[in-house]
Amino acid sequence: MNSLWNRFKYSVQADLHMLFDKKENKNPIAMLNQYIREAEKQTDSIGKLLERQSKLKTELQKELKEAENMADKRRSQLELAQAAGEEDLVTFAQDEIAAYETRAAELAESVTETAYELVSLERKFEEMKHKVKDMKVRQLQLMGKENVTRAHHRMDQVISPENGDSQMGTIGDMKKYIESLGSKIDREYETSSMERRLDSLEKVDNTTTNLEKTPAKEAEIV
Repeated sequence: MNSLWNRFKYSVQADLHMLFDKKENKNPIAMLNQYIREAEKQTDSIGKLLERQSKLKTELQKELKEAENMADKRRSQLELAQAAGEEDLVTFAQDEIAAYETRAAELAESVTETAYELVSLERKFEEMKHKVKDMKVRQLQLMGKENVTRAHHRMDQVISPENGDSQMGTIGDMKKYIESLGSKIDREYETSSMERRLDSLEKVDNTTTNLEKTPAKEAEIV
């Protein structure tokens, strides 16, 4: 019967622990933990996007440099074609120069725009990282307060369980119980001691009585 009761008790306790765990998952600290994890994931993702944006800016600058170099090269070739009287080459060089200059102008604008956007994103990214760091600091502060609150609550359960649901006695009650138990043991010891002394007296008395009766019997026989 006791074994069955213990299994039932432990089963109920396990169910209660699961219930408390579920409730704790909904508390502010658990929610903050989840939010911080998501923010850290977003931070990593945005960091990769910024890295990609920086590489795109580098590629645009590379293309710009190449377009400017080709435009300069075609200008030199245009002078040679004009000096040689090669009209078809002159026309080709002129078209090439126009194409490269147009491309260079577009690329220069893109590089400027990309550089501005990248600086803006980096500043916002740094702000985001600071916010995440501040949340982590706040997380530590809340965890500290939660630990203090739990510690106070558990100590209060021992010191003053009448204010809560604890079945434990107060320290004062436990002290009284120990003193009462000690007094009971002392009384039982004193009682046992008294009984032993009475038993000893009774044995002495019986011995004396027997000794007194023995001579009388011998006289009758004589």
